[in-house]
Amino acid sequence: MKRSVILLGYLCLVVFAGISGAQTPSDKVVIKLDPALDELIAPDAKLEVVKENYYTNAEGPTWVQQGKTGYLLFSDVTLNLIQKFEPGCEKEFPCPIDSGKPTVYAEHAGYTQGELDAGKISVPDHDGTVGLEVDPQGRVVAASYGEHGVVRFEKDGKHTILADTYEGKRFSCPNKLVVKSDGAIYFTDAVTTCIKGGDKSPERELDYHGLFLVKDGKVALLDKDPEGGAPHGITMSPDEKILYLGIGRKILAYDIKPDSTLANERLFVDLTNEKGGVDGINVDSKGNLWGAGPGGIWIVSPQGKHLGTISVPMVQGVRFANMAFGDPDRKTLYITGNKNLWRIRLKVAGVKGRG
Repeated sequence: MKRSVILLGYLCLVVFAGISGAQTPSDKVVIKLDPALDELIAPDAKLEVVKENYYTNAEGPTWVQQGKTGYLLFSDVTLNLIQKFEPGCEKEFPCPIDSGKPTVYAEHAGYTQGELDAGKISVPDHDGTVGLEVDPQGRVVAASYGEHGVVRFEKDGKHTILADTYEGKRFSCPNKLVVKSDGAIYFTDAVTTCIKGGDKSPERELDYHGLFLVKDGKVALLDKDPEGGAPHGITMSPDEKILYLGIGRKILAYDIKPDSTLANERLFVDLTNEKGGVDGINVDSKGNLWGAGPGGIWIVSPQGKHLGTISVPMVQGVRFANMAFGDPDRKTLYITGNKNLWRIRLKVAGVKGRG
């Protein structure tokens, strides 16, 4: 009987680990697969919970530098809010956890035009913003489910819609974006959960998923149904010469041409044999890619080698969705997912001027 109980407990642990997507049943946070990881994050780095079960659907974080300090912004998609978290100190980062101040940065962030599409297109509780970035002028730019477009938040609080159609047809569900130093914006558009009926909805106007560019007031389609799927996470190398795109269980790379268009699509990371796909992605100042993937945050070298993983907490239903390099030194990785906000200190900094 005792042996049966032990066996049952072991099987429960295995099943639980599979549900959570963890790569290992160990409580160790940093899983090192290559010695090069030691230059990026300490082996004993601690994953700290900044806020637990505080939000509803935390997504798309970005850091906003303000003087000697700054603050983190991220979308709370379900509540149609942009949340704000201010560290409680101006030096010796990271600040004590209990010194931070959570507030609301923007209400009605993803939809501001009255009744929500009369209930036709957008799905209630999926009308907020998702990916956030900051443009060269310090203004927040968002991929918006509610507006079905890319929106800029002006300094006076007003919203400017930068793009909501392509060739006269409305975007589906703009998801993630990245902003170049010259102001050009790359963003992904894919039918996820913000249109009733998804891919088969009669309200869908674009019959494909796309990677788009907004530049000088014009919208260009750069890739249509890349790899036959729906693109999500997007980021650029520090020198803005390579664009990375997360799509299902793959991360693609493209060369960025001088006119901001793309060339030479290629496979960068293949997660086909992993349990789960890629969500938000980002890069550090050395060009390593950090991606919310199976089991946690994958850390990948500029050559595409998986160096290690920051493990997701082994709690059923908890996952990492996206991340941003924050604090004035850009050496704190803030991670959003579900109802939670985490942080972990790094040895490497993020790209200056980019979340």
